[in-house]
Amino acid sequence: MTETRADRFAADLAALKIPDPAAGRGSLWLRLGATLMVAGPGVAVLSYFLAHNTSDPLAQRDALALALTGVALSVVGAALFVRYSLTGVLRFWMARQSYDLDQLAQRLAESRVPLDDAAPVAR
Repeated sequence: MTETRADRFAADLAALKIPDPAAGRGSLWLRLGATLMVAGPGVAVLSYFLAHNTSDPLAQRDALALALTGVALSVVGAALFVRYSLTGVLRFWMARQSYDLDQLAQRLAESRVPLDDAAPVAR
């Protein structure tokens, strides 16, 4: 019984111990990153209005600290979003690269000429 190319690919992936993308953890982090990217500027704008609606320097400093927290949330959210959105693209790229290399190896194996039929090399 011959093993199909898909079976070999699945066995190779299992040997590499690549996590299953169907687990859903990646999409959770992707959504969390997008949420943080949206919530960060919202917190910063809210703290802007908090700082400008009071003349108390202590409340203004608290609002400035809250604004910096909003900026930090945006940066962390963007990093999470970029990391987990690139994961899907790179996973597809790796599978495509593996397929192309397998096709190239099969074409090279089929095009080899046996040594008995090869023409003698002139020296």
